[in-house]
Amino acid sequence: MGISGKPELLVHEDRVKERNVALIKRFTGGGTVVVDRDTIFTGLIMNVDAVEGLTPYPRPIMRWTEHLFDPVFRRYGDFALREHDYVFDDVKFGGNAQAITKGRFVHHTSFLWDFSPDRMALLKHPAKAPEYRRGRDHTAFITPLKDRLASRADLLDQLSTVLEGAGYWVQETRLEEAEAALGDNKIVGTKLLLPGDYA
Repeated sequence: MGISGKPELLVHEDRVKERNVALIKRFTGGGTVVVDRDTIFTGLIMNVDAVEGLTPYPRPIMRWTEHLFDPVFRRYGDFALREHDYVFDDVKFGGNAQAITKGRFVHHTSFLWDFSPDRMALLKHPAKAPEYRRGRDHTAFITPLKDRLASRADLLDQLSTVLEGAGYWVQETRLEEAEAALGDNKIVGTKLLLPGDYA
């Protein structure tokens, strides 16, 4: 869940508790994401001045990422940024969230390689939903990337190639390294909410 997310408004708490699913409140904004082996995460951690002319506000950063990732996704469908989502036509395959401080920002994306309708049923229809969603339930509103790309490795290779081609340093990190970095960070407020802690 995003930093200001309220579990009672975003998930079916009875189903979450019954299945012993933990909720994680992350330090960035954005919506609620089902996290499992079929979710691919990317993060851009940057100085604002690394992008010529970029102003440190959510919409300009989002527009910049749309332009940055266009060479990867346009070959697989009608790619666009819709509100805070990456879409093909009117179905979402990636959600974005950000944290911005003076001179720096993190922009991270959860890409749907695939999804389980059963897990998606844990999420409530949010009160504040993108207009283009038009009231559709999750399974009608999202699309998996596995139906368009050859493999996860292919997606990651293409993203890395685009970023490196634009002059950025790309570093793949193992989970253990990310956990150690998170443990050392005294500013980031990611918090695990165990079942029962959010009743």
